[in-house]
Amino acid sequence: MLSLPIKAAIAGLGLALLGLVSPAAIALESDASAPIEIAADRLELDNRAGTAVYIGDVEMQQGSMKLTAGRVEIERNGQGEVSLVTAIGESERAYLEQKPAPEDPIVRGWGRTVIYHADQRRVELINQAELHQGGDTFRGAYVEYFLDRRQVQARSETGDGERERVRMTLTPQRTQ
Repeated sequence: MLSLPIKAAIAGLGLALLGLVSPAAIALESDASAPIEIAADRLELDNRAGTAVYIGDVEMQQGSMKLTAGRVEIERNGQGEVSLVTAIGESERAYLEQKPAPEDPIVRGWGRTVIYHADQRRVELINQAELHQGGDTFRGAYVEYFLDRRQVQARSETGDGERERVRMTLTPQRTQ
């Protein structure tokens, strides 16, 4: 039997992930109604601060959305809505993937840190950043992806001194 704080944490995370993959988002509409599966070695929940921290081989999935990291921190605003999700890689980079639409390929992203800004529908991939969108690949110290506009911005600096040249591989469209 789960204790009340753990049940509350799981329910809070469920609401958090629903905010990540709402039907208005880039994800498949079925993602929002899919069950949420979470696995981690440890949970630290602070309801007053509106934070939940999952530690140790964290795996989250809801529909086509998958997130893996060594540590995941979720912050909620005053209304209880998810405002920020920060995934931090430990031995490996943090990883996020999601299928935008039934006819689109899965979008995949990696970084030592992956930050999702829910209100802006924006993902930051920081330090050893890499984004695969269709046949195109973007790499650099910092890659930013705007979900609704499907726009990518990349920089050679993270802002705290890490440097890595921006590299892109663009695949030509095939005509049928």
